[in-house]
Amino acid sequence: MKPDSRPAPMDRIERAHLKDPGDTSHRMYRYPVDQEFHGLLQRFWIPVWSVPPGHEAQQRVLQYPVSLLVVARDYARFYGVVPGLSTTTLSGNGWAVGVMCAPAAGALIAGGSMSAYTDRYVDVTDVLGAAGKRLTARVRAAMADDPHSPRAHGDAMAAFGDALRPFLPVDDDGLLVNRVVAFVEGEREVTRVAQVCAEFQVSERALQRLVHRRLGLTPKWLIQRRRLQEAAEQLRASPARLGEVAAVLGYADQAHFTRDFARVTTMTPGEFAARHASPSRDRS
Repeated sequence: MKPDSRPAPMDRIERAHLKDPGDTSHRMYRYPVDQEFHGLLQRFWIPVWSVPPGHEAQQRVLQYPVSLLVVARDYARFYGVVPGLSTTTLSGNGWAVGVMCAPAAGALIAGGSMSAYTDRYVDVTDVLGAAGKRLTARVRAAMADDPHSPRAHGDAMAAFGDALRPFLPVDDDGLLVNRVVAFVEGEREVTRVAQVCAEFQVSERALQRLVHRRLGLTPKWLIQRRRLQEAAEQLRASPARLGEVAAVLGYADQAHFTRDFARVTTMTPGEFAARHASPSRDRS
């Protein structure tokens, strides 16, 4: 039994998606990656959306510290990490096939430091060259008929696998940053960079260099992002307990928590909790 009364955690991906209750704009398919890609890739996701004419649906995500590769009908992109709130606007009918990389993967795919890709994206051909063109063509061919087809999904994911397999095996620094991120995300008691340094027996300077090179971020950001994701999870589960949520997450006071949360999500914790209070929210 856990030493506190917090509810069981959401799926670690679900808690990052600040999907409004009642949003039926899309259906999300999620798939694990094959074992051979362990350490390089984390999972695939395939959203298929249909938004009425004249309307838009905003999808907001407290992104994890990883790069993304996404192929849609009209774009194919390699994304660095968005430090703030990642927002995608859906309209009309469409689909996309994406892969969530492991922390190690971004610098391998980009061929250098991920700091150049923080809060920005480039075409997949900028990082994959001819392999990016083949990937895009194969994914679009796979999804040409029925975007809900499991066979089409499998063909699209196989295309990603063929394009990214050359980046295996993951290097030692990549394995280390994977472990660092997993530690920060998995340990709720980690609230200071010094705790991460102690766990991995590295200096703060060495940790700073590793995280900046491989993720384009800072160790402090990793901790702050996990706390905000957990806050979003807790507020959806216990919307009336703002002070308790702040305390559980290690904030000195509720005002500090409110400032951090509102700065990134553009909503106060109270506003977020009120929006997500509906018991009928979709957890697809």
